[in-house]
Amino acid sequence: MCGIVGYVGNRDVVEVLFKGLTNLEYRGYDSAGMALRDEGEIKIFKTLGKLINLKNELENRKSELIHPVCGIGHIRWATHGSPSLVNAHPHTCNCGRLVVVHNGIIENYKELREELIKKGCKFKSQTDTETIAHLVADEYAKAKNLEIAVRNSVKKLQGAYAICVMHKDVPDVIVGARKHAPMLVGIGENENFIASDTPAIIEYTKKTIYLDDNEIAVVTKDSVKITDIDGNLVNKKVEVLPWEPVALSKLGYKHFMLKEIHEQPDVIRNVLNGKLFDIDSPIILNEVKIDKDILKKLNKIEIIACGTSLHAAIVGKYLIEDFAGISVEVEASSEYIYRKTTTDASTLVIGVSQSGETADTITAIKQAREKKSHVLIITNRPDSNMARLADSLIPVNAGIEVSVAATKSYTAQLMSFYLLALHLAEIKGSLDKEYIKNLKHELIQLPTKIEEILSNTSVIQECARKFSSYKNFIYISRGVNLASAYEGALKLKEISYINATGYPAGELKHGPIAMLDETMPVLSILIPGGITYEKVLSNSEEAKARNAKLIALTSSNDKSLDNLFDIVIRIPSVSEILSPVLTCVPLQLLAYYIAEFLGKDVDQPRNLAKSVTVE
Repeated sequence: MCGIVGYVGNRDVVEVLFKGLTNLEYRGYDSAGMALRDEGEIKIFKTLGKLINLKNELENRKSELIHPVCGIGHIRWATHGSPSLVNAHPHTCNCGRLVVVHNGIIENYKELREELIKKGCKFKSQTDTETIAHLVADEYAKAKNLEIAVRNSVKKLQGAYAICVMHKDVPDVIVGARKHAPMLVGIGENENFIASDTPAIIEYTKKTIYLDDNEIAVVTKDSVKITDIDGNLVNKKVEVLPWEPVALSKLGYKHFMLKEIHEQPDVIRNVLNGKLFDIDSPIILNEVKIDKDILKKLNKIEIIACGTSLHAAIVGKYLIEDFAGISVEVEASSEYIYRKTTTDASTLVIGVSQSGETADTITAIKQAREKKSHVLIITNRPDSNMARLADSLIPVNAGIEVSVAATKSYTAQLMSFYLLALHLAEIKGSLDKEYIKNLKHELIQLPTKIEEILSNTSVIQECARKFSSYKNFIYISRGVNLASAYEGALKLKEISYINATGYPAGELKHGPIAMLDETMPVLSILIPGGITYEKVLSNSEEAKARNAKLIALTSSNDKSLDNLFDIVIRIPSVSEILSPVLTCVPLQLLAYYIAEFLGKDVDQPRNLAKSVTVE
């Protein structure tokens, strides 16, 4: 949930680090800092709040800097210790000669801290990270070698970490190490980088080396050495990033979230490209290694995910059971990892994550692998830790998503589940061929229909203005759009801080109906042509009878809806089974416009991070 960037080279180190941290802002943070090695000294700059505060601090103290050529930067989201200057990174040892930045959580830091205090270390902060600084300094005093000191230190750490270390006595060297937290090295000409995520370095290089667990990198201006935790050299593949720096530009949009909502038609086209050629050809998923023999052995499918990805998984369950007739369970990763599951070699386990670095889901995937399950990963980051654990992979091809609230990655996950479910159905022969053709034809048309929604948002903006002052919301639906109700409510909560809850419409009278009055808007998602349309309509009438304000999201042209609902948001006609791909877009826009009217920080909502890399 934090961000790291390090640099060794001849560029303006402060500028490189600051730009890198700016490109990691989407991960969420409450403080920021840099450590610069300058003329034989380690100089530290730390501030609370946004990066503009760090920029001002650097400007105010620029007379202290002569010619730094090496540095590490960090944005922190408080876990151990409240947001404060003393708890902000970087952290140092007693003498200040060694400096550390860290992502993750050290689970045994209290025990290590007690041992270090007995050795004379004096702690200033409440963080687990400061323990690493003192520990490495203690090991350095014995080894007189920074690489060995880091190696000996991380052997004692329990938990998750990505760390970068510099020492005053080791000129122009950064030592990095990782376990259960992402870290990569960027390769340049007479310069090298180290970071927790690719946006930090993409402006300067597209050549990267991804560290695996228990690996250590020694980075200088002219060299990169990777070893395992025992000091053995590791030959690492240099990979080329698929993105361009322009992906981090708003391109004229007020917020990244709005830009990313508008990118969704092209995202869908990217997902379909190379997988759905025409309606008469089978779905092509080259990295999905599931054939008839594997399908015959399957007893069930388990889908594990968190947050927005969990809602995509709920749609995936509906599709796979409907198309392929295979029993599917969906569970939050955080629950899966702490119970005794029936996962085995006859289970297909699907992990879903935008970042591919979600800590709970990674742990769940590792548990499934230990039980010999076939693991399929759906992620926006084919370069991620989770993707490397996969037996099968579906990259969703949404591009870099900067706004914390997921939009285009959710739509891409939905599309990936449609392709997977149809792929399984084609392998099994479980669907009528003409029905499959019709579905494929509609899938190809979805980008155009989303463009139609995006071209006229006046009703959605009117709805946002009318309801932006309300403190609570209820979203209801049934069937395949139940997840749309959950996701729509989550979006509103995330960026506007309005208390919103999604319910199965049939559950309204089993408790939530007690909350209904003129202060409680109810948004109903109802798509004609399916078996649930009349039921959701009836549930909406029940809410109207309790004086609730009603909003409809529908593809129906029935004018009688205008008499029942206060506002009707209409989308293009679509088969109910495919409608979640369309219904999510107005819900994203509604949340966006409400948050904008309320003056909220749309792209970086409070208390949230883009990539949750700790449990």
